[in-house]
Amino acid sequence: MTQCHKRYPVTSEQSVNSPRLTHSPVPEARVPKRPKRVRHFKRNSQSSLVFSLLSNHPNNMSEYWLISAPGDKTCQQTWETMNNLTSKQNELSENFKFHIPDLKVGTLDQLVGLSDDLGKLDGFVDQITHKLAQYLGEVLEDHKDKLHENLMANNSDLSTYLTKFAWDMAKYPVKQSLRNIADIISKQVCQIDVDLKSKSNAYNNLKSSLQSMEKRQSGSLLTRNLGDLVKKEHFILDSEYLTTLLVVVPQIAVQDWNATYEKLANMIVPRSSHLIHSDSDYSLFTVTLFKKVVDEFKTHAREKKFMVRDFTYNEEELAAGKTEVAKLHTDKKKQFGPLVRWLKVNFSECFCAWIHVKALRVFVESVLRYGLPVNFQAMLLHPHKKSMKRLRDVLNQLYGHLDSSAQQQQGGSSNTGESVDIPGLGFGQADYYPYVYYKINIDMMDAKA
Repeated sequence: MTQCHKRYPVTSEQSVNSPRLTHSPVPEARVPKRPKRVRHFKRNSQSSLVFSLLSNHPNNMSEYWLISAPGDKTCQQTWETMNNLTSKQNELSENFKFHIPDLKVGTLDQLVGLSDDLGKLDGFVDQITHKLAQYLGEVLEDHKDKLHENLMANNSDLSTYLTKFAWDMAKYPVKQSLRNIADIISKQVCQIDVDLKSKSNAYNNLKSSLQSMEKRQSGSLLTRNLGDLVKKEHFILDSEYLTTLLVVVPQIAVQDWNATYEKLANMIVPRSSHLIHSDSDYSLFTVTLFKKVVDEFKTHAREKKFMVRDFTYNEEELAAGKTEVAKLHTDKKKQFGPLVRWLKVNFSECFCAWIHVKALRVFVESVLRYGLPVNFQAMLLHPHKKSMKRLRDVLNQLYGHLDSSAQQQQGGSSNTGESVDIPGLGFGQADYYPYVYYKINIDMMDAKA
Protein backbone atom coordinates (compact mmCIF):
# COMPACT_ATOMS: atom_id res chain seq x y z
CA MET A 1 0.00 0.00 0.00
CA THR A 2 1.55 3.24 -1.08
CA GLN A 3 1.09 6.56 0.63
CA CYS A 4 2.25 8.54 -2.39
CA HIS A 5 1.34 8.07 -6.03
CA LYS A 6 4.45 8.57 -8.13
CA ARG A 7 4.95 6.36 -11.15
CA TYR A 8 5.08 6.27 -14.96
CA PRO A 9 2.26 4.04 -16.32
CA VAL A 10 2.15 2.63 -19.82
CA THR A 11 -0.82 4.11 -21.69
CA SER A 12 -2.32 3.78 -25.15
CA GLU A 13 -1.90 6.15 -28.06
CA GLN A 14 -4.36 8.63 -26.57
CA SER A 15 -2.95 8.35 -23.06
CA VAL A 16 -3.13 10.90 -20.31
CA ASN A 17 0.53 11.57 -20.93
CA SER A 18 -0.42 13.59 -24.00
CA PRO A 19 0.61 17.15 -24.88
CA ARG A 20 -2.84 18.41 -23.74
CA LEU A 21 -2.17 17.45 -20.16
CA THR A 22 1.56 18.04 -20.17
CA HIS A 23 1.03 21.79 -20.28
CA SER A 24 -2.17 22.07 -18.25
CA PRO A 25 -3.51 19.68 -15.60
CA VAL A 26 -7.07 20.59 -16.65
CA PRO A 27 -7.83 20.75 -20.41
CA GLU A 28 -9.03 24.19 -21.51
CA ALA A 29 -12.05 22.68 -23.23
CA ARG A 30 -13.32 21.36 -19.92
CA VAL A 31 -12.63 24.28 -17.60
CA PRO A 32 -13.11 27.63 -19.35
CA LYS A 33 -10.59 30.24 -18.30
CA ARG A 34 -11.72 33.65 -17.18
CA PRO A 35 -9.76 36.90 -17.13
CA LYS A 36 -7.95 37.41 -13.89
CA ARG A 37 -9.43 40.12 -11.77
CA VAL A 38 -9.18 41.12 -8.15
CA ARG A 39 -12.32 40.68 -6.11
CA HIS A 40 -12.98 42.22 -2.73
CA PHE A 41 -15.60 40.53 -0.62
CA LYS A 42 -17.46 41.99 2.33
CA ARG A 43 -19.31 39.70 4.64
CA ASN A 44 -22.71 41.22 5.21
CA SER A 45 -24.88 40.46 8.20
CA GLN A 46 -26.98 37.89 6.31
CA SER A 47 -23.99 35.85 5.14
CA SER A 48 -22.56 36.01 8.65
CA LEU A 49 -25.79 34.62 10.05
CA VAL A 50 -25.88 31.82 7.47
CA PHE A 51 -22.27 30.91 8.18
CA SER A 52 -22.94 30.96 11.92
CA LEU A 53 -25.86 28.56 11.51
CA LEU A 54 -23.83 26.21 9.30
CA SER A 55 -20.87 26.25 11.64
CA ASN A 56 -23.02 25.21 14.56
CA HIS A 57 -24.93 22.52 12.68
CA PRO A 58 -24.52 19.21 14.57
CA ASN A 59 -23.96 17.24 11.36
CA ASN A 60 -20.64 19.00 10.87
CA MET A 61 -19.16 16.67 13.46
CA SER A 62 -19.73 13.79 11.02
CA GLU A 63 -18.34 15.66 8.00
CA TYR A 64 -14.96 14.85 6.47
CA TRP A 65 -13.13 16.38 3.54
CA LEU A 66 -11.28 14.05 1.21
CA ILE A 67 -8.74 16.07 -0.79
CA SER A 68 -5.62 15.55 -2.85
CA ALA A 69 -2.72 17.76 -3.82
CA PRO A 70 0.20 17.17 -6.18
CA GLY A 71 3.43 15.92 -4.67
CA ASP A 72 6.16 18.47 -4.01
CA LYS A 73 9.65 17.03 -3.93
CA THR A 74 8.04 14.14 -2.10
CA CYS A 75 4.45 13.34 -1.19
CA GLN A 76 5.51 13.27 2.44
CA GLN A 77 6.46 16.93 2.09
CA THR A 78 3.00 17.69 0.64
CA TRP A 79 1.41 15.98 3.63
CA GLU A 80 3.59 17.73 6.21
CA THR A 81 3.00 21.18 4.72
CA MET A 82 -0.77 20.76 4.75
CA ASN A 83 -0.83 19.14 8.18
CA ASN A 84 1.35 21.84 9.73
CA LEU A 85 -0.81 24.67 8.43
CA THR A 86 -4.23 23.17 9.22
CA SER A 87 -3.62 21.04 12.30
CA LYS A 88 -0.43 21.82 14.17
CA GLN A 89 -0.33 25.60 13.75
CA ASN A 90 -3.99 26.60 13.51
CA GLU A 91 -5.87 23.59 14.95
CA LEU A 92 -8.51 23.79 12.23
CA SER A 93 -8.85 20.07 11.59
CA GLU A 94 -7.69 16.59 12.44
CA ASN A 95 -5.89 15.08 9.45
CA PHE A 96 -5.18 11.58 8.18
CA LYS A 97 -3.34 10.18 5.22
CA PHE A 98 -5.72 8.44 2.84
CA HIS A 99 -4.03 5.45 1.26
CA ILE A 100 -4.92 4.67 -2.36
CA PRO A 101 -3.03 1.86 -4.13
CA ASP A 102 -1.42 2.07 -7.56
CA LEU A 103 -4.36 1.78 -9.96
CA LYS A 104 -4.37 1.41 -13.72
CA VAL A 105 -4.70 4.81 -15.37
CA GLY A 106 -5.93 4.03 -18.90
CA THR A 107 -6.52 6.70 -21.57
CA LEU A 108 -7.73 10.27 -21.32
CA ASP A 109 -11.07 9.48 -22.95
CA GLN A 110 -11.61 6.61 -20.51
CA LEU A 111 -10.84 8.80 -17.52
CA VAL A 112 -13.13 11.64 -18.62
CA GLY A 113 -16.03 9.25 -19.20
CA LEU A 114 -15.33 7.37 -16.00
CA SER A 115 -15.26 10.62 -14.01
CA ASP A 116 -18.91 11.35 -14.85
CA ASP A 117 -19.97 7.74 -14.24
CA LEU A 118 -18.23 7.64 -10.86
CA GLY A 119 -20.17 10.71 -9.80
CA LYS A 120 -23.44 8.90 -10.52
CA LEU A 121 -22.19 5.72 -8.84
CA ASP A 122 -21.17 7.75 -5.78
CA GLY A 123 -24.70 9.11 -5.39
CA PHE A 124 -26.31 5.70 -5.94
CA VAL A 125 -24.15 3.84 -3.41
CA ASP A 126 -24.58 6.68 -0.89
CA GLN A 127 -28.37 6.44 -1.29
CA ILE A 128 -28.51 2.65 -0.80
CA THR A 129 -26.20 2.91 2.24
CA HIS A 130 -28.58 5.43 3.81
CA LYS A 131 -31.60 3.25 2.95
CA LEU A 132 -30.05 0.28 4.76
CA ALA A 133 -29.26 2.38 7.83
CA GLN A 134 -32.70 3.97 7.99
CA TYR A 135 -34.52 0.67 7.49
CA LEU A 136 -32.42 -0.92 10.22
CA GLY A 137 -33.61 1.90 12.48
CA GLU A 138 -37.23 1.12 11.54
CA VAL A 139 -36.77 -2.59 12.22
CA LEU A 140 -35.19 -1.95 15.64
CA GLU A 141 -38.38 -0.01 16.62
CA ASP A 142 -38.21 0.57 20.39
CA HIS A 143 -34.45 -0.13 20.37
CA LYS A 144 -33.70 2.52 17.75
CA ASP A 145 -31.41 4.23 20.26
CA LYS A 146 -28.99 1.33 19.64
CA LEU A 147 -28.82 2.02 15.90
CA HIS A 148 -25.46 3.80 16.09
CA GLU A 149 -23.71 0.83 17.67
CA ASN A 150 -25.14 -1.46 14.98
CA LEU A 151 -23.82 0.64 12.08
CA MET A 152 -20.35 -0.81 11.60
CA ALA A 153 -18.00 -1.00 8.64
CA ASN A 154 -15.74 -4.04 8.47
CA ASN A 155 -16.14 -4.54 12.26
CA SER A 156 -15.12 -0.94 13.02
CA ASP A 157 -17.15 2.19 13.71
CA LEU A 158 -17.60 4.38 10.63
CA SER A 159 -15.11 7.08 11.58
CA THR A 160 -12.39 4.52 12.38
CA TYR A 161 -12.90 2.70 9.08
CA LEU A 162 -12.74 5.99 7.19
CA THR A 163 -9.69 7.42 8.94
CA LYS A 164 -7.82 4.10 8.67
CA PHE A 165 -9.05 3.25 5.19
CA ALA A 166 -7.26 0.35 3.50
CA TRP A 167 -8.09 -0.77 -0.04
CA ASP A 168 -9.74 -4.21 -0.18
CA MET A 169 -7.48 -6.05 -2.62
CA ALA A 170 -9.58 -9.23 -2.54
CA LYS A 171 -12.87 -7.59 -3.58
CA TYR A 172 -11.45 -4.94 -5.85
CA PRO A 173 -8.18 -6.23 -7.44
CA VAL A 174 -5.92 -3.36 -8.49
CA LYS A 175 -4.87 -5.31 -11.59
CA GLN A 176 -8.38 -4.72 -12.94
CA SER A 177 -9.08 -1.58 -14.92
CA LEU A 178 -10.77 1.35 -13.17
CA ARG A 179 -13.92 0.71 -15.21
CA ASN A 180 -14.04 -2.95 -14.13
CA ILE A 181 -13.62 -2.01 -10.47
CA ALA A 182 -16.48 0.50 -10.79
CA ASP A 183 -18.64 -2.18 -12.47
CA ILE A 184 -17.90 -4.65 -9.65
CA ILE A 185 -19.09 -2.11 -7.08
CA SER A 186 -22.15 -1.19 -9.14
CA LYS A 187 -23.29 -4.83 -9.54
CA GLN A 188 -22.65 -5.56 -5.87
CA VAL A 189 -24.72 -2.61 -4.63
CA CYS A 190 -27.49 -3.15 -7.21
CA GLN A 191 -27.94 -6.72 -5.93
CA ILE A 192 -28.08 -5.47 -2.34
CA ASP A 193 -30.75 -2.96 -3.37
CA VAL A 194 -32.85 -5.71 -5.02
CA ASP A 195 -32.54 -7.96 -1.95
CA LEU A 196 -33.40 -5.07 0.37
CA LYS A 197 -36.64 -4.38 -1.50
CA SER A 198 -37.61 -8.06 -1.33
CA LYS A 199 -36.80 -8.51 2.34
CA SER A 200 -38.31 -5.20 3.43
CA ASN A 201 -41.56 -5.88 1.55
CA ALA A 202 -41.94 -9.30 3.18
CA TYR A 203 -41.22 -7.99 6.67
CA ASN A 204 -43.38 -4.87 6.21
CA ASN A 205 -46.35 -6.96 5.03
CA LEU A 206 -46.01 -9.20 8.08
CA LYS A 207 -45.75 -6.21 10.40
CA SER A 208 -48.71 -4.50 8.70
CA SER A 209 -50.90 -7.60 9.10
CA LEU A 210 -49.99 -7.87 12.76
CA GLN A 211 -50.65 -4.17 13.39
CA SER A 212 -53.98 -4.41 11.60
CA MET A 213 -55.11 -7.34 13.75
CA GLU A 214 -53.88 -5.68 16.94
CA LYS A 215 -55.70 -2.48 15.98
CA ARG A 216 -58.91 -4.46 15.46
CA GLN A 217 -58.51 -5.87 18.96
CA SER A 218 -58.03 -2.51 20.63
CA GLY A 219 -59.78 0.12 18.49
CA SER A 220 -63.25 1.59 18.59
CA LEU A 221 -66.22 -0.66 19.34
CA LEU A 222 -67.51 0.28 15.88
CA THR A 223 -64.65 -1.54 14.16
CA ARG A 224 -62.66 -3.66 16.61
CA ASN A 225 -62.81 -7.44 16.86
CA LEU A 226 -65.38 -8.31 19.51
CA GLY A 227 -64.23 -11.89 20.03
CA ASP A 228 -62.10 -11.08 23.08
CA LEU A 229 -64.99 -9.16 24.76
CA VAL A 230 -67.85 -11.66 24.56
CA LYS A 231 -68.47 -15.02 26.25
CA LYS A 232 -70.57 -18.00 25.34
CA GLU A 233 -73.16 -17.25 28.01
CA HIS A 234 -73.95 -13.89 26.37
CA PHE A 235 -75.67 -15.65 23.45
CA ILE A 236 -78.70 -17.80 22.71
CA LEU A 237 -77.16 -20.58 20.64
CA ASP A 238 -78.67 -23.45 18.63
CA SER A 239 -82.20 -22.01 18.79
CA GLU A 240 -84.55 -22.46 15.85
CA TYR A 241 -86.39 -19.18 16.49
CA LEU A 242 -84.24 -16.89 18.69
CA THR A 243 -80.93 -15.11 18.10
CA THR A 244 -78.73 -12.65 19.98
CA LEU A 245 -77.40 -9.45 18.40
CA LEU A 246 -74.56 -7.16 19.52
CA VAL A 247 -75.40 -3.46 19.38
CA VAL A 248 -72.98 -0.51 19.74
CA VAL A 249 -74.63 2.49 21.41
CA PRO A 250 -73.11 5.98 21.77
CA GLN A 251 -72.57 6.90 25.41
CA ILE A 252 -74.90 9.88 25.12
CA ALA A 253 -77.69 7.53 23.94
CA VAL A 254 -77.35 4.73 26.52
CA GLN A 255 -80.36 5.92 28.50
CA ASP A 256 -82.41 6.14 25.31
CA TRP A 257 -81.36 2.58 24.39
CA ASN A 258 -82.46 1.15 27.72
CA ALA A 259 -85.80 2.88 27.38
CA THR A 260 -86.59 2.03 23.77
CA TYR A 261 -84.80 -1.12 22.59
CA GLU A 262 -87.83 -3.36 23.38
CA LYS A 263 -89.98 -1.15 21.09
CA LEU A 264 -87.73 -1.27 18.01
CA ALA A 265 -89.52 -4.42 16.81
CA ASN A 266 -92.54 -6.50 17.92
CA MET A 267 -90.85 -9.76 18.91
CA ILE A 268 -88.01 -8.74 21.26
CA VAL A 269 -87.39 -10.70 24.46
CA PRO A 270 -88.12 -8.33 27.38
CA ARG A 271 -85.16 -7.33 29.59
CA SER A 272 -82.79 -9.30 27.33
CA SER A 273 -80.30 -6.43 26.89
CA HIS A 274 -77.04 -6.68 28.89
CA LEU A 275 -74.04 -4.40 28.96
CA ILE A 276 -70.91 -6.27 27.75
CA HIS A 277 -68.26 -3.55 27.47
CA SER A 278 -67.97 0.21 27.65
CA ASP A 279 -65.35 2.79 26.67
CA SER A 280 -65.27 6.59 26.57
CA ASP A 281 -67.34 6.79 23.36
CA TYR A 282 -69.54 3.71 23.10
CA SER A 283 -71.17 0.85 25.02
CA LEU A 284 -71.72 -2.67 23.73
CA PHE A 285 -75.07 -4.33 24.52
CA THR A 286 -76.67 -7.68 23.72
CA VAL A 287 -80.32 -8.04 22.77
CA THR A 288 -82.29 -11.28 22.10
CA LEU A 289 -85.13 -11.39 19.59
CA PHE A 290 -86.88 -13.63 17.09
CA LYS A 291 -84.91 -14.24 13.91
CA LYS A 292 -87.73 -13.14 11.62
CA VAL A 293 -87.67 -9.54 12.95
CA VAL A 294 -83.89 -9.06 12.74
CA ASP A 295 -84.05 -6.91 9.58
CA GLU A 296 -86.83 -4.75 11.00
CA PHE A 297 -84.86 -4.28 14.23
CA LYS A 298 -81.70 -3.27 12.34
CA THR A 299 -83.62 -0.68 10.32
CA HIS A 300 -85.18 0.98 13.35
CA ALA A 301 -81.93 0.76 15.34
CA ARG A 302 -80.06 2.53 12.53
CA GLU A 303 -82.62 5.35 12.59
CA LYS A 304 -81.75 5.95 16.25
CA LYS A 305 -77.97 5.68 15.53
CA PHE A 306 -77.64 2.29 17.27
CA MET A 307 -75.21 0.15 15.23
CA VAL A 308 -75.81 -3.59 15.03
CA ARG A 309 -72.48 -5.37 14.58
CA ASP A 310 -72.32 -8.29 12.16
CA PHE A 311 -71.11 -10.99 14.56
CA THR A 312 -71.71 -14.72 14.92
CA TYR A 313 -70.39 -16.50 17.96
CA ASN A 314 -68.18 -19.40 16.88
CA GLU A 315 -65.65 -20.76 19.34
CA GLU A 316 -63.50 -22.37 16.66
CA GLU A 317 -63.20 -19.15 14.63
CA LEU A 318 -62.43 -17.11 17.76
CA ALA A 319 -59.70 -19.55 18.74
CA ALA A 320 -58.31 -19.47 15.20
CA GLY A 321 -58.17 -15.65 15.30
CA LYS A 322 -56.20 -15.68 18.54
CA THR A 323 -53.93 -18.35 17.07
CA GLU A 324 -53.33 -16.23 13.96
CA VAL A 325 -52.24 -13.24 16.05
CA ALA A 326 -49.90 -15.44 18.06
CA LYS A 327 -48.54 -16.93 14.83
CA LEU A 328 -47.87 -13.47 13.38
CA HIS A 329 -46.01 -12.50 16.56
CA THR A 330 -43.95 -15.68 16.31
CA ASP A 331 -43.21 -15.13 12.61
CA LYS A 332 -42.12 -11.55 13.27
CA LYS A 333 -39.74 -12.67 16.01
CA LYS A 334 -38.31 -15.38 13.72
CA GLN A 335 -37.67 -12.89 10.92
CA PHE A 336 -36.34 -10.11 13.17
CA GLY A 337 -32.97 -11.65 14.04
CA PRO A 338 -31.92 -12.76 10.54
CA LEU A 339 -33.16 -9.48 9.03
CA VAL A 340 -31.14 -7.36 11.48
CA ARG A 341 -28.04 -9.45 10.79
CA TRP A 342 -28.54 -9.13 7.03
CA LEU A 343 -28.98 -5.35 7.29
CA LYS A 344 -25.84 -4.98 9.43
CA VAL A 345 -23.71 -7.10 7.08
CA ASN A 346 -24.91 -5.38 3.92
CA PHE A 347 -24.74 -1.91 5.43
CA SER A 348 -21.07 -2.65 6.09
CA GLU A 349 -20.65 -3.87 2.50
CA CYS A 350 -22.29 -0.75 1.07
CA PHE A 351 -20.45 1.71 3.28
CA CYS A 352 -17.10 0.14 2.43
CA ALA A 353 -18.01 0.15 -1.27
CA TRP A 354 -18.97 3.84 -0.98
CA ILE A 355 -15.57 4.81 0.43
CA HIS A 356 -13.88 2.81 -2.33
CA VAL A 357 -15.88 4.86 -4.85
CA LYS A 358 -14.60 8.02 -3.16
CA ALA A 359 -11.06 6.68 -3.49
CA LEU A 360 -11.62 5.98 -7.19
CA ARG A 361 -12.95 9.50 -7.72
CA VAL A 362 -9.96 11.06 -5.99
CA PHE A 363 -7.58 8.98 -8.09
CA VAL A 364 -9.28 9.78 -11.40
CA GLU A 365 -9.71 13.49 -10.73
CA SER A 366 -6.15 13.82 -9.45
CA VAL A 367 -4.77 12.34 -12.67
CA LEU A 368 -7.04 14.58 -14.76
CA ARG A 369 -6.14 17.67 -12.74
CA TYR A 370 -2.46 17.16 -12.03
CA GLY A 371 -1.42 15.10 -15.08
CA LEU A 372 1.25 12.42 -15.38
CA PRO A 373 3.35 10.91 -13.95
CA VAL A 374 0.92 9.99 -11.17
CA ASN A 375 2.21 12.04 -8.26
CA PHE A 376 -0.27 13.20 -5.64
CA GLN A 377 -1.06 12.79 -1.95
CA ALA A 378 -4.62 11.95 -0.84
CA MET A 379 -5.55 13.35 2.58
CA LEU A 380 -8.60 13.13 4.83
CA LEU A 381 -9.51 16.16 6.93
CA HIS A 382 -11.97 16.22 9.81
CA PRO A 383 -12.83 19.91 10.20
CA HIS A 384 -13.37 21.30 13.66
CA LYS A 385 -16.93 22.39 14.19
CA LYS A 386 -16.43 26.17 14.07
CA SER A 387 -13.38 26.34 11.83
CA MET A 388 -14.67 25.23 8.44
CA LYS A 389 -14.46 28.61 6.68
CA ARG A 390 -10.98 29.32 8.08
CA LEU A 391 -9.89 25.86 6.98
CA ARG A 392 -11.20 26.49 3.48
CA ASP A 393 -9.34 29.80 3.32
CA VAL A 394 -6.07 28.18 4.43
CA LEU A 395 -6.41 25.44 1.81
CA ASN A 396 -7.18 27.98 -0.91
CA GLN A 397 -4.11 30.00 0.05
CA LEU A 398 -1.97 26.85 0.10
CA TYR A 399 -3.16 25.43 -3.23
CA GLY A 400 -4.53 28.49 -5.05
CA HIS A 401 -1.52 28.50 -7.39
CA LEU A 402 -2.66 25.16 -8.84
CA ASP A 403 -5.62 26.75 -10.65
CA SER A 404 -6.32 30.45 -10.17
CA SER A 405 -9.54 30.17 -12.18
CA ALA A 406 -11.07 28.08 -9.39
CA GLN A 407 -11.19 31.03 -7.00
CA GLN A 408 -12.57 33.32 -9.72
CA GLN A 409 -15.30 30.76 -10.46
CA GLN A 410 -16.18 30.51 -6.77
CA GLY A 411 -16.46 34.27 -6.57
CA GLY A 412 -18.59 34.48 -9.70
CA SER A 413 -20.96 31.73 -8.63
CA SER A 414 -21.35 33.18 -5.16
CA ASN A 415 -22.38 36.52 -6.64
CA THR A 416 -24.80 35.17 -9.22
CA GLY A 417 -26.17 32.32 -7.12
CA GLU A 418 -25.73 30.00 -10.08
CA SER A 419 -23.93 26.65 -10.23
CA VAL A 420 -22.73 25.49 -13.64
CA ASP A 421 -21.52 21.93 -14.16
CA ILE A 422 -17.93 21.50 -15.27
CA PRO A 423 -17.84 18.85 -18.03
CA GLY A 424 -15.85 15.76 -17.17
CA LEU A 425 -15.28 16.64 -13.54
CA GLY A 426 -18.55 15.49 -12.00
CA PHE A 427 -19.27 18.58 -9.89
CA GLY A 428 -20.40 22.17 -10.26
CA GLN A 429 -18.44 25.37 -9.88
CA ALA A 430 -19.75 25.81 -6.35
CA ASP A 431 -17.76 22.69 -5.33
CA TYR A 432 -14.71 23.37 -7.51
CA TYR A 433 -11.48 24.23 -5.73
CA PRO A 434 -7.82 24.41 -6.85
CA TYR A 435 -7.34 20.99 -5.24
CA VAL A 436 -9.37 17.80 -5.64
CA TYR A 437 -12.12 17.81 -3.01
CA TYR A 438 -14.99 15.52 -1.99
CA LYS A 439 -17.17 15.81 1.10
CA ILE A 440 -17.99 12.67 3.08
CA ASN A 441 -20.77 12.82 5.66
CA ILE A 442 -20.99 9.66 7.78
CA ASP A 443 -24.22 10.69 9.52
CA MET A 444 -26.35 7.84 8.20
CA MET A 445 -29.62 9.26 9.56
CA ASP A 446 -29.23 12.33 7.37
CA ALA A 447 -32.20 11.86 5.01
CA LYS A 448 -31.48 11.32 1.33
CA ALA A 449 -33.93 12.26 -1.34
